[in-house]
Amino acid sequence: MTVTTLDVDRKQLSTTRIFSETDLPLADGEVRVSVDHFALTSNNITYGVFGDGMRYWDFFPAFQDTENQDVASLWGRIPVWGFAEVIDSRMPAVEVGRRIYGYLPMSTDLIVKPGRVDERGFVDTSEHRSAMAATYNRYMFTDHDPTYRADREAQQMVLWPLFMTSFMIDDFLGQNVLEDDASSITTVVISSASSKTAIGAAHLLARRAGVTVVGLTSTKNADFVRSLDCYHRVVTYDQIGDLPSGTASDITAYVDIAGDRSVTYGVHAHYQDDLSYSMVVGGTHWDAPTATGGGLAGPKPEFLFAPSQIALRSKEWGRVGLDQRVGESWNRFSEWTGSWMKVEQTSGATAVERLYQELLAGRVDPTVGHVCSMRS
Repeated sequence: MTVTTLDVDRKQLSTTRIFSETDLPLADGEVRVSVDHFALTSNNITYGVFGDGMRYWDFFPAFQDTENQDVASLWGRIPVWGFAEVIDSRMPAVEVGRRIYGYLPMSTDLIVKPGRVDERGFVDTSEHRSAMAATYNRYMFTDHDPTYRADREAQQMVLWPLFMTSFMIDDFLGQNVLEDDASSITTVVISSASSKTAIGAAHLLARRAGVTVVGLTSTKNADFVRSLDCYHRVVTYDQIGDLPSGTASDITAYVDIAGDRSVTYGVHAHYQDDLSYSMVVGGTHWDAPTATGGGLAGPKPEFLFAPSQIALRSKEWGRVGLDQRVGESWNRFSEWTGSWMKVEQTSGATAVERLYQELLAGRVDPTVGHVCSMRS
């Protein structure tokens, strides 16, 4: 059987290849899954941008053409979230035909080594994934997944991984920043406001009493962001000077989802010491030039690694408690997204490659959720 995968150059994300290889036979304890559909979003670009530092490339190692001296690319496989079906199994606890949801490559097939199997799912215990965050190694059986609904598979693929990050942004700020009486933070500014991670965070933060949520976005996306009604105010990148001014009684926190250092520099320069907290989450503006003009005013940005916050809350609340809290928020959010998000299907390796390039270039409609299959 031939497996087809979309690979990207780890050092130049716009360089891609469609790679085909013969699938390996299963070893004892392994399972082969057929990748049904997966979502492709700006979150996946973030995985590529932070692939080395956060080890995202290590989940699904790509074949390197080391014998061809003319090939300079170091290939990687950007992870995505989606659904797959078990088509072959040498693990008795995971039967052929089971449908799973989890972390996948942009591929037609994947071999995993299930461990810690229970009625809800399993963990891939493959050696190369053993040191990775548990959040990314867990696969859920759809027939025992409390968040699964057959009529909302698209929303789960497109929004659920992003919403978990959104939930942890809101939770972390609520736990460490917004409820700190000494900070007096009443305004949260979020960049890349049209991204689905930002929308989810804004949707949650706007529910907090006394918090004003400001969205930073491009001119072309400003009308869409305003139409969502989850931001109290929308400001475009070329008008950063129009952001609300901080005062002693109105202190601001910044959530950087764009990963655009020029935007971050502008926000910090605008608020100076009235910026109480600065969080780095993503890198949707992956190719933005570096800002110049000296050091960064205000607080040093801190990176939020969502799986760490998930692990913390799992320990404090228990997994059931965490699932219940996130599930309640997710149900409200996913129902609301039906009012503005359209779903588009993309099938075939070439079409997926083309969509990836469009997403990388920032030329996709923020109102669309893209669901893909490498099979035609």
